[in-house]
Amino acid sequence: MTSIKSIIQKGEGTKVEFKEEMNDSAYKTISAFANTNGGILLCGVKDNRDIIGCASSNKIIEKIANVIVHNIKINPLIEVIEINNLKIICIRVKKSVYPVSFNDTYYKRVGSTTRKLEGEDLVNFILKFQSTCTWDSVTGDFSLNDIDEATVDFFINTGIQNGRLVHINPNNDLKGKLNQLRLIREDKISNAAILLFGKDPQKYFPNALVKIAKFADETNVINTKEIKGNLFQQINSFEEEIRNNINVEYVIPNDEFQRKDIWEYPLVAIREAILNAIVHRDYFKSNIATQVKIFKNCIYIYNIGGLPEGITINQLKETHPSVARNPLIVHIIYRAGIIEELGTGIKRMIDSLKKAGHPEPEFKEESYSFVTYLWGRFSKKNFEDKDINNRQIKALELAYENGKISISDYDKLIAKGSKSTLQRDLNDLVDKNFLKAEGKTKGRVYKFSFV
Repeated sequence: MTSIKSIIQKGEGTKVEFKEEMNDSAYKTISAFANTNGGILLCGVKDNRDIIGCASSNKIIEKIANVIVHNIKINPLIEVIEINNLKIICIRVKKSVYPVSFNDTYYKRVGSTTRKLEGEDLVNFILKFQSTCTWDSVTGDFSLNDIDEATVDFFINTGIQNGRLVHINPNNDLKGKLNQLRLIREDKISNAAILLFGKDPQKYFPNALVKIAKFADETNVINTKEIKGNLFQQINSFEEEIRNNINVEYVIPNDEFQRKDIWEYPLVAIREAILNAIVHRDYFKSNIATQVKIFKNCIYIYNIGGLPEGITINQLKETHPSVARNPLIVHIIYRAGIIEELGTGIKRMIDSLKKAGHPEPEFKEESYSFVTYLWGRFSKKNFEDKDINNRQIKALELAYENGKISISDYDKLIAKGSKSTLQRDLNDLVDKNFLKAEGKTKGRVYKFSFV
C-alpha cells in the first residue's frame, strides 16, 4: 500500500484531498469520492502539503464517523496516523454502489476539485447508477435483528394462501426465509429486505416514508402526518389515514339491509396511486419523501423518479409493459397479492374514477419526478362537458363547503336570480347527480352527492 508520506508528496488529485480541519467542505469531498472512484481525505494537511496535524481524540473520531454514517450513509475506514510527531486523520473512501449525498446535495470529483451535481448532470448521474444496479438489490451493514420476523411470516402465509408464493419452506429460520425470497446477496441483507420487513427502516432510510397534508385551501394546512415503518405498515397506515381525511356518505339502498359507504374518492383509485408511488419511487434520491396533498377537489401525489425509460404518459392509460425500478420490492408486494405485475394498475384507477363520476386522473413528469392528480367530482375539470352554468358552480361550491344548500341559501348567494330560475338550477344539479334533494318542498335541502 502506498505510504501516506508519498501520497502527501504527490499532492492533491482526483482521489486525494487535503484539509486543515473537518468541516462541511471535507464531508462534501467524502461524498464526491464515494460517487466517483473513491479516494483518501487527509485532515491535518494544508493545500501546499505542509503537515500541521489536527485534533484526533477518540471522541472526535467518533463524531466524524457518526456524521459520515448518518449524513452520507457510507462506512469509510478512518484511522489516525502520526507523522513527524503530528497526528493526522486519514479517511479512505470506496466507490459507492449507489448514489450518496451530503445535506441533500450530490457531489462528484472532477480533477482535484469537488463539484456539485445539478440539473441534467444530476439526472444522468442517477440514471447511470440505475443502469448498473437497482436500489433494492444494494446490500448494507444490516443485521437480522433489523428484520421484523412477524411481518416476514405474515407475508409468507399470505402468499401461500393466495397461491402466489410456492416452493418456500415457512419453517426455515429467518435467514433461510430471506434467502428464499432473494433478499440476501453474498450473505448480506439487501435494502429491499429492510424496507419491506424492517423494524425501523427510517433508521437507515430517513425519507423512505409518506408525508400527508390536508389543506383548507391552496396554502393553509389543516393537519399533517408522516407515515413510517416498513412498506406493509405504510400501506395499511396510509389507507387508514386517507379514510380519516376524505368525506364519506352512508347509504342504505332500498332493496338492501346493509349500509353502503360511498367515499368522496374511490378508495381503489387512491390505493393504486400510492402503491405506484411507494413501489416505483427512486429510493436512490434519499433526500425526498413521497408526498400526498389533499385539497378540497383534488388529491396530489408527488413521487421522486420519472417514468422508466421507454414508457410514456399516454401508454400509462393503456395496458403497458410493467418496468420495475425496484424489482425485488415489486416481486414481494405482488406475491402478497397487493399489486399486479402486469401494468394494469393505472387502468383500474381510471375505471374506478370514471365509474364514480370523476374525471380521468392527470399524470405529469416534473423535474425527474412523477405527479398524479386525482380530481374530485366537484372539480371544475369535471364540469367541462356537463353543461353547468356559473350560478350552479357557485351552488356546488357552497354545498361542498357546508355539506348542503337550500333554496334560500342559493337566493342569498346569487342575489340577482328569480326563485324559479334558481329552483331549476338546483333541480338540474339533482338530475345530473351532483346534488341530492332531502325533505319536503318546504325546508328542502340539497346535499352534495358523492354517489
